[in-house]
Amino acid sequence: MTARLNGHGYAVNRKRVARLMRQMGLQAIYPRPRTSTAHPQHKKYPYLLRGLAIVRPNQVWSADITYVPLPTGFMYLVAVMDWFSRFVLAWQLPNTRDGLFCLDALRCTLHQGQPDIFNTDQGAQFTATAFTGELEAAHVQISMDGRGRAFDNIFIERLWRNVKYEDIYVKEYPTVPALERGLHTYFQLYNYERPHQSLDYRTPADVHFGTPGVR
Repeated sequence: MTARLNGHGYAVNRKRVARLMRQMGLQAIYPRPRTSTAHPQHKKYPYLLRGLAIVRPNQVWSADITYVPLPTGFMYLVAVMDWFSRFVLAWQLPNTRDGLFCLDALRCTLHQGQPDIFNTDQGAQFTATAFTGELEAAHVQISMDGRGRAFDNIFIERLWRNVKYEDIYVKEYPTVPALERGLHTYFQLYNYERPHQSLDYRTPADVHFGTPGVR
């Protein structure tokens, strides 16, 4: 698109074209890094959240992985979220889909508390014996999305949309350290400062820790 516009006499660079395309809701079609690949030998668990009333913090946690573009490639972003409060309990920024990063994030959250149910997709990182074994040892029920059902983990999918369109795509971080600093600032804002309409205009931290909210 940049070359086409330059050929018609419009002096624009790639970054400006990319920014304008995002503002107009236009997106190039090309293969992207796959963040979820099932392992045929790993045990799959049923989805436990359909029709379930989620009424308190630490009832259901979920985890997911998304990719983050950089000028020289991409990273992966792993997050664990409490469904009721939308509080991001932990996040990691690996450069591979190695399941060890998911396991580290899980262990970090289990030091903070324990949910009744932990929900993920059926990606190999989450179906690995080390990951599911950690949950079973903590007596946490394991729930997994149906194949191709992204909306089974809707709240964390919304988190990815927010962090990308409000921070990553806008700021176009040039390096991994800059991205890490930016994400740290963003998640602090997301958890502790920004009221959510769906939370009755309280912050995720207000709801998660039971503190008075903004009315």
